[in-house]
Amino acid sequence: MRWPSWRVRAWSKRCTGGAGSSDSASDRASTSLNGVHDVAWARELARELLEEPLPRRWRHSIGVAAKAESVSSVVGQDADVLVCSAWLHDIGYSPDLAVTGFHPLDGARYLRDVVGAGELLCRLVAHHSCACIEAGNRGLGEELAAEFAPVEGILTDALTFADMTTSPDGAPVEVDTRLAEIFARYGDGHLVAESMKEARPRIEQAERAVRAALAG
Repeated sequence: MRWPSWRVRAWSKRCTGGAGSSDSASDRASTSLNGVHDVAWARELARELLEEPLPRRWRHSIGVAAKAESVSSVVGQDADVLVCSAWLHDIGYSPDLAVTGFHPLDGARYLRDVVGAGELLCRLVAHHSCACIEAGNRGLGEELAAEFAPVEGILTDALTFADMTTSPDGAPVEVDTRLAEIFARYGDGHLVAESMKEARPRIEQAERAVRAALAG
C-alpha cells in the first residue's frame, strides 16, 4: 500500500498554497534529499509536522536528534542519515499523516510517497525501535516488511539507542526508565506495552552495541 492519492494531493496543495512555489520544508524535499541526507531539512520538516499539533512529541524528537548526534561517530559515513532519521522517526504521529494509526509505517510512507526521501531514511523510520514487533501484533507485519526492508547493524542500533534513552519530554534517561514510563503510560495488556516488553531484549542489545562501539 502507498499513501492514499487524495492525501498526497491534499498535502501538496497545502504545501504550495494551491499554486506557485513554496518555501515549506516539505516542498523543498525533492531537491534537499536528492541523494543527500540534509539534517537541516529533516529538522524543519519534523518541526512543521509536530511542533504545533504535538508539542511533547516535538520535544521528544529534539532530544532524540541530540542523542543521535552525540553517538553519530559510531556509524561513520551514515552519520547524517542517522540524525535525519532521529528528527523524523515520529512524524507518523502527526494528525496530517495518520492513515493506519501505526506511526512508523505512516511516517515512512509519507517520506517515500510524498517527500520522495531516500530509501535508507524511509527504512530507518519504518523500523525504528523494533517496530516490526508491534507491526506483527497489529497485523501489519507482512505489509511493513514488504514495503520497507529492515536495516541491520549499528545504524539501526544507534537510532534505537537514541529513541530509547530519551524521555517523552526530550530529557536523557536510561533504557529501563524509558521502558518503565511506556509500560506505565499504556498499562498492562495494551498492545504497545506488550510489544515493547517483547522488544526489550533487542532494545537492550542495541544499547550494549552502541555503548561498546563508543568505548571502542
